[in-house]
Amino acid sequence: MAKATIQYVCSSCGAKAPQLLGRCPVCGEWGTYEEEIIQPGGHTAKRSYSASGLSAQGSQPRRLQEVEASEEMRIDMHNGELNRVLGGGLVPGSLVLLGGEPGIGKSTLALQVLMQMGERRTFYASGEESVRQLKLRAERLAGDAENLYISSETSLERILDQVKEIEPEVVVIDSIQTIGTEAVEATIGSLSQVRECAARILEFAKTRNIPFFIIGHINKEGSLAGPKVLEHIVDTVLQFEGDQQYMYRILRAQKNRFGSTSELGIYEMRADGLREVSNPSELLLSTAREGLSGIAIAAAVEGVRPFLIEVQALVSSAAYGTPQRSSTGFDGRRLNMLLAVLEKRVGFKLLQKDVFLNIAGGLRVQDPAIDLAVLAAVLSSNMDIALDAGTCLCGEVGLAGEIRPVTRIEQRISEAQKLGFKRILIPADQKIDTHRFAIEVVPVKKVTDAFRTLIKS
Repeated sequence: MAKATIQYVCSSCGAKAPQLLGRCPVCGEWGTYEEEIIQPGGHTAKRSYSASGLSAQGSQPRRLQEVEASEEMRIDMHNGELNRVLGGGLVPGSLVLLGGEPGIGKSTLALQVLMQMGERRTFYASGEESVRQLKLRAERLAGDAENLYISSETSLERILDQVKEIEPEVVVIDSIQTIGTEAVEATIGSLSQVRECAARILEFAKTRNIPFFIIGHINKEGSLAGPKVLEHIVDTVLQFEGDQQYMYRILRAQKNRFGSTSELGIYEMRADGLREVSNPSELLLSTAREGLSGIAIAAAVEGVRPFLIEVQALVSSAAYGTPQRSSTGFDGRRLNMLLAVLEKRVGFKLLQKDVFLNIAGGLRVQDPAIDLAVLAAVLSSNMDIALDAGTCLCGEVGLAGEIRPVTRIEQRISEAQKLGFKRILIPADQKIDTHRFAIEVVPVKKVTDAFRTLIKS
């Protein structure tokens, strides 16, 4: 009789090898090869379907002009932030992968969204929790669960049978690493199990035109666990992130076949679940910053959404021989670059001083437009001078000390004006009509010009 064979698969790129390798020769990652058992005669069944859920057997190529395009009907999730990230709602027959760190709130978000869809029949299948645990969580969320069905199951075949019986409009599987299929004789959570389960769920979702949410774990590097092909199989990849020590959570779309990946949703974690944050600026700004040094307000944009954030800096004499450079919510390498610009172009000597930087609220911001606010906060702390509480800043800082233009400048100005700020500093090269804004718009060309404007006020 033929025997089962063993091959090793890279969990990062999917490359295969006949023996265990320390480093993947394809992607260069270390320690990513995992064992996979191939049963004798094992093969993958051929699947054929179209995006509309109809069979694609015998489909013929057609000219692009002959194809009729109609707007895709979407399911309202009764959650504005999730609808925004999905591109306007959930597309029937789509497969959405939701990932995030343990305890960040993935299961809470999924269960809460299903409970908010009270008029629709929904199904929540968990391989991690019992039905009693799900019931306790639902009571804590205090939502309408009249048409919500729950199940504690780890067999994919039984889950799909339950879906056929219930005929729900939305299905959540929590999580893809805890369910297995009988078609693959491997440990639940292995690469082959995750890959085959995802492929079968995708086939079921397309043929039945039922949207699925599958929750996925992440590894210690912060990327989604399992084979890389998992992210290619699904239609949408959502990342739920945030600092567990803070109350705010951010939902981002890393991949979206039915919408933009530039949108993001913001939630506030409470004892009774997640609350949508429609205006994050008002929550991220402190009202007690008047007269405090080391604080600057930045007009940032995440995706296409503008909001104001509070940048805090602390500059003090180094207690040890080597000064410390520490940042929370901001790239540490970019902080070192900005401090070098501050020393070279402005003349502030920070070689013997510790610099600590913090983005208030626990957010991690990657927008380069907050560079000017970072330098302003460092300057304020170093000189122990409080900046004007009615002034905010936006601008990318170059290595020559120039203030470079940023994107969506009009949205940033409008957000600052809406929140009652009196003045905003912007790059001088921005081509906009400043007269139509009630807020004072001050163009600055260099870092030194911005500092003179801030100190004079």
